[in-house]
Amino acid sequence: MSESLEGSVALVTGASSGIGEATARALSGQGAKVALAARRLDRLEKLALDIGGSGRTALAIEADITEQQQATEAVERTVSELGRLDVLVNNAGVMLLGPMADAPIEEWDRMIDINLKGLLYTTHAAIPHLLSAVSDSPRGVTDVVNISSVAGRVASAGAGVYTLTKFGVAALSESMRQELSRQGVRITAIEPGAVSTELVDHLRPEVRDSVRGRFDDIKALEAVDIAEAIEYCVTRPAHVSVNEVLIRPTAQK
Repeated sequence: MSESLEGSVALVTGASSGIGEATARALSGQGAKVALAARRLDRLEKLALDIGGSGRTALAIEADITEQQQATEAVERTVSELGRLDVLVNNAGVMLLGPMADAPIEEWDRMIDINLKGLLYTTHAAIPHLLSAVSDSPRGVTDVVNISSVAGRVASAGAGVYTLTKFGVAALSESMRQELSRQGVRITAIEPGAVSTELVDHLRPEVRDSVRGRFDDIKALEAVDIAEAIEYCVTRPAHVSVNEVLIRPTAQK
């Protein structure tokens, strides 16, 4: 049985494109007011207008969550302008692949800053509001959804530091589940395989070509496929907690 998100507020990071944008649309479609956080304000404002045109409420928040103050302010603006916080989707992330030998160290720093520290900063600011919202939630629970990856389960050559961050997300999610679930905050880790998003566009050209070549013979997932999985998890009845979802293209090894 699916639970409506009417009366709920969701904050989605990395909402300017891909999985984040699709998730914001999906949660809005279930009745949630949505806060959209990312660095590209122009895209956020366009998305907010689209959602608003459907009779729903969306708030565009320009934020670089690698800065703790900005991550905290994104959470506080969500609560002050939309009234509460019931669902946090930690989607913002980057995937900068390539061999470790001669790798640009700034790529490693960027992945750690966004994939781990940004997630931590946003979650730390959100937890008190999520706990507070449990008591008067129409659903009786609140949710944190962390976007991990297949790379959070299986290490591979050329993805060492990316894998490090995603294994970290998976471990953190389980620790959070043990800490928070009895207080009514559900924790879900979503682990996508190959998805057709902008992630690959951020790779160095020589790496980008080799990565794209790996998946030439399969149909990748679309962002909406992941959004629908997230929508499923956060609309379960209060006694149901989907802790982990691994979702690959059918033909992906």
